[in-house]
Amino acid sequence: MKMVMIAYNEAMDMEVMEVLENCAMKNYTKVMGVFGKGAMSGTHMGNDIWPGKNNVLYVACREDDAKQLVSCVKNLRKKLGREGIKAFTWNLEEITE
Repeated sequence: MKMVMIAYNEAMDMEVMEVLENCAMKNYTKVMGVFGKGAMSGTHMGNDIWPGKNNVLYVACREDDAKQLVSCVKNLRKKLGREGIKAFTWNLEEITE
């Protein structure tokens, strides 16, 4: 099992959710309105000086599904440019059902 974490600019929420749907990912955890700073996307603190916020999605899935999801995120990143989206993966050692 893998965990895929997708961090992205809140302005692209609809596009990211479409990626999840197209990859047939039905289960996820979304954290909305997070703050952060990226080398490419700049600082997002939700205030007048650094406007904007980010969202984060966590998707626990099989390894082949994780590869497909990361590939779809890479394609979206190419399409949208500097808007700011990244995907990270790590191994899940245990999952309870």
